[in-house]
Amino acid sequence: MGRTSSTEHTKHRGGGLRRLITLAAIALTAAAVVKELRTPEEERTWHGKVASVVPYEFRFPTLERARERLWNPEAEHVVGPRVFGVGWSLNVGKVVAMARAKLGA
Repeated sequence: MGRTSSTEHTKHRGGGLRRLITLAAIALTAAAVVKELRTPEEERTWHGKVASVVPYEFRFPTLERARERLWNPEAEHVVGPRVFGVGWSLNVGKVVAMARAKLGA
């Protein structure tokens, strides 16, 4: 009657981590918005870093920025700022270029 299945137990455990990640994302987003709102209106850029580490981008997404951040084989890094939001995204173009170089294609 009061027993829980192992899958229910696993879901509950994973739910704690998921909840923690969600709360961290909300807190970082709030911190970025507060940072911008505390900046004088004429100096607001709506992109930058929270705590000098986590990038944020609240400007309207553009195709050029999406290409630059998601498909840029010439970039130095595999991971970079998101096209929109808080955190990082994977530069798939760089990953493909690295895989081709490794395979000699």
